[in-house]
Amino acid sequence: MIFYLSLLAALALLIMLGYHYRSVILPHVPTKVRSMFPGLNHYTPLSTFSGQAQAGLSSSMFDIEANMRDGDSRAGLDERGTQEVLEIMRRERVDFDQARLIRHNQILARNGIDPSGMPLDSKAVTRL
Repeated sequence: MIFYLSLLAALALLIMLGYHYRSVILPHVPTKVRSMFPGLNHYTPLSTFSGQAQAGLSSSMFDIEANMRDGDSRAGLDERGTQEVLEIMRRERVDFDQARLIRHNQILARNGIDPSGMPLDSKAVTRL
């Protein structure tokens, strides 16, 4: 019984490591194997400012290209945030600035704050 549990734990660890390092592993996977999993063909990490700017994650209000011109030392925007914004842009058919606003309002709502910045909690003290 312990053997099977340890085998299952090792398999789960292997799957988690494969998922975590998928950007390194996927270029080495043969095309025949990739064709069996069509979702793998569309994965492209956007870890640099130039890749994010090319994907449409820049506007006059949020100018990533200015960061690149100024020699920003960061690797790029938050990966999870960029994926959320891209998903909102695709699902809602909105531009980058509108998708950022939608994501920001969702974060505020999850934390109990309305879009104007006021807390939704009726017990919150907002003025003295």
